[in-house]
Amino acid sequence: MDFYTGISLASVKEKGVEVMNPFSNAEVEEINTVFYNRFYNDEGKRFFLIAINPGRFGAGVTGLPFTDPVILQDTLGIPNTFQKRKELSAVFIYELIEALGGVEAFYNQFYLTNVSPLGFVKDGKNLNYYDIASLQKELTPFIVETMNHQVAEWGRQEVAFTIGKGSNHKAMVKLNETHKWFDKIVALPHPRWVMQYRLKHKDTLLDEVKTTINQSILMK
Repeated sequence: MDFYTGISLASVKEKGVEVMNPFSNAEVEEINTVFYNRFYNDEGKRFFLIAINPGRFGAGVTGLPFTDPVILQDTLGIPNTFQKRKELSAVFIYELIEALGGVEAFYNQFYLTNVSPLGFVKDGKNLNYYDIASLQKELTPFIVETMNHQVAEWGRQEVAFTIGKGSNHKAMVKLNETHKWFDKIVALPHPRWVMQYRLKHKDTLLDEVKTTINQSILMK
């Protein structure tokens, strides 16, 4: 919690881009304290699953990657006063978590995070850190600093996973070549892509992602 509440990035130079920092909210801090005490109150290292950055309806609200207010309350049993709006990516991720043994087993072995722990909004819409080249360049020192801390504290370095096979994976692979955080980075499909464009094949893709994760860990 010292890490998350201590994250500082009040603004960026990129015109029209606003920084979204859920950790400045008192309820988010309280909820995150409950969550991390429950699942991470140990000295174990974990395999990283690395998403892009918080969005407005998931981590941008709760502070927890791919955990919307509905899942937070109904699945994790953590009451909250946030608007109970579902987030598609969160639904897929928690189906994956269930397929990997449930929340207790999953969080004992894995650490969900983002390349940028803070989110971004432009014109009222979610913005990915890589959507604007100049913004990505500006954010790189912040990304490196926060990833350095997380890997040093909680990361297993044999293998990590990017959530997103495109720009997010490419960016992390390039950064990893310089900073040597992980021996190997494996790309997973982004849940929103699955839920929006491949919904009919969701169960098949879920099995494929589960198999990729399990095989990568065994082959680490």
